[in-house]
Amino acid sequence: MLYPKKLKYVKYHRGNMKGKNLKKNKLYFGKFGLIALKSNWITTNQLEAVRKVISKSTQREAKLWFRIFPDKPVTLRSSESRMGSGKGSVNHWVCSIKYGTIILEIDYVSKLIAKNALQLAAHKLPIQVAFISKF
Repeated sequence: MLYPKKLKYVKYHRGNMKGKNLKKNKLYFGKFGLIALKSNWITTNQLEAVRKVISKSTQREAKLWFRIFPDKPVTLRSSESRMGSGKGSVNHWVCSIKYGTIILEIDYVSKLIAKNALQLAAHKLPIQVAFISKF
């Protein structure tokens, strides 16, 4: 699973996902990609499922670039614990996705294969995504 090696602080606030992403909204590496149409968190398990389904459906011919990284820790308190006594321990890692963020890019396959692979990958994600291409 993906997670950062080192952080300045281990536990973070939840933050907000308002507004549109203006930085990661163009294709730079590949010809085809998935762009987010909603804002949400994506976990490391979901990213791994996307990677597996794309590599399987393209028979490992495609080059894949993830434009997001799960660098936000999510903490959970143990069940039936009393109030107080601080924040819970880190349970899993997520990446915060805003509307308009490119999630991944793919190249070295035909448009039909890429569209099919990214459509299968879209089913593994908890948000609405759209297929985009450079052409």
